[in-house]
Amino acid sequence: MAIDLPFIWAAIIAFAVLAYVILDGFDLGVGILFPFFPEKHDRDVMMNSVAPVWDGNETWLVLGGGGLLAVFPLAYSIILPALYAPIIAMLLGLIFRGVAFEYRWRTKRGEFLWNWAFAGGSMLAAFSQGIALGALVQGIPVVNRAYAGAWWDWLTPFSIATGFAILVGYALLGSTWLIMKTTGKLAEKARWIALRTCFATIAAMGIVSLWTPFLEPIYLERWFRWPTAIFSVIVPVLVLGCFTLLVSGIRGKRDAQPFLAALGLFVLGFAGIGISFYPFMVPPSVTIWDAAAPDSSLSFLLVGALFLVPIILIYTVYAYWVFRGKVDPEEGYH
Repeated sequence: MAIDLPFIWAAIIAFAVLAYVILDGFDLGVGILFPFFPEKHDRDVMMNSVAPVWDGNETWLVLGGGGLLAVFPLAYSIILPALYAPIIAMLLGLIFRGVAFEYRWRTKRGEFLWNWAFAGGSMLAAFSQGIALGALVQGIPVVNRAYAGAWWDWLTPFSIATGFAILVGYALLGSTWLIMKTTGKLAEKARWIALRTCFATIAAMGIVSLWTPFLEPIYLERWFRWPTAIFSVIVPVLVLGCFTLLVSGIRGKRDAQPFLAALGLFVLGFAGIGISFYPFMVPPSVTIWDAAAPDSSLSFLLVGALFLVPIILIYTVYAYWVFRGKVDPEEGYH
């Protein structure tokens, strides 16, 4: 039986993107929440809670983007021209945010500028990711294996809605992370924010989910015709379960449960997108197999991935294990 290399690589890329979203999502969320915590001490603790892991989280973005170029070059050559603006905006946001991690600790007079760089960069990166996702979901026009749309095709009411949905969702991840990692008034305020952003996130997920099937006929067919229509029942039920655990964890003042439940919401949202997309790499016309590099290249790259991906996983798990537990407000990472 032949090994379906394009499918295996699609699964690896999907895993890398999901890992990036759920890991970098919470530290982007911490930046998004920065303006709601005006006290310097609180901001120091917030940054210290993510400082040991934020750069490692972005490894998954490099793996996903680099892997897309290497193993699905046709998809890369179509998606990038279609999404130049939001991708450049995202990278600029990540740059400002990354620089702020170091420079904020080196200045007193200009600290407020780096506070805004951290918060603004996080917001810009999150919103741009949502815009790019929305533009991809709504479909990219392709003619003769090349992008056939206009410069502003990515900017639509739907992509703006997904941008705000990701912004609110990351704020939820950030607030639940702070609940798990901090103590005292900071944690209580994070709990207050998490309770509100969880309702906003569910509302945003509902709006985007109800909107998506009507963007392309294939989405409508996938979600409302048998047998795939079964997911239209299973996924909402699981979302409701995660939402229940999230609210009960916040109100019950549990530390880890809200964060894990929020991650569950993102995993289910990602699964819903995957169900809608499959088997397309660039919806609604370029499939996984159309976009894949030759099997010889996929085989060669897969050998490297079998070593690289476990190493990244081990490093990630080890980093979170070393820096587990509550952040000590009296100690700094820098």
